[in-house]
Amino acid sequence: MRARDYRSDFVRARLGTLLLTAGLLLAVGTDALAHEGPPYPIIVDKTLGPCVLSVWSDPDVGTGTFFFILEPARGGRLPDDIRIDIGVHPVSGRLPEAIYAAEREDQGGRVQFKALVPFDAEELWRVRVRLQSAEGGGEAATDVEVTPPGYGRWDMLIYLLPFAAVGALWLRALVKGRGRHPRGGATW
Repeated sequence: MRARDYRSDFVRARLGTLLLTAGLLLAVGTDALAHEGPPYPIIVDKTLGPCVLSVWSDPDVGTGTFFFILEPARGGRLPDDIRIDIGVHPVSGRLPEAIYAAEREDQGGRVQFKALVPFDAEELWRVRVRLQSAEGGGEAATDVEVTPPGYGRWDMLIYLLPFAAVGALWLRALVKGRGRHPRGGATW
């Protein structure tokens, strides 16, 4: 009779732990489409005039950041007079396009530009990149989903909470299980 009680207690404890873990995961779940974290590519290896352009973005409500990485087109070199402008507007059409100039950054041998773009709402935005130089230029466009900004330094703590909770539950089950023995004998 004692072994049967142990098995049913064990099953109830494991089932309770499983249900609690599933409940925690569902409670802290977030929208899978939202983006938080480092910049991600939105345009990759697009040839515009004498340049091959890649654009990386972190489009957050408030201030979105865009990085423009340039390489020379095959067999060429990068012109010194490159100018990059970025135009943005909501896909819904509620605002007209606003254009911002990108600033050149010194990256130790790599040519990179950066633009900070204000976004006022979480929605789909049309992004148009225009590259100009004396040797030619071009445009590329894409849509980006503007997301709420992260929590800064608190991001890591927030992301670790579900794992810490599961670890605490596992540790609790381990400690409680140590005092029981399936045959009713002595504990360790």
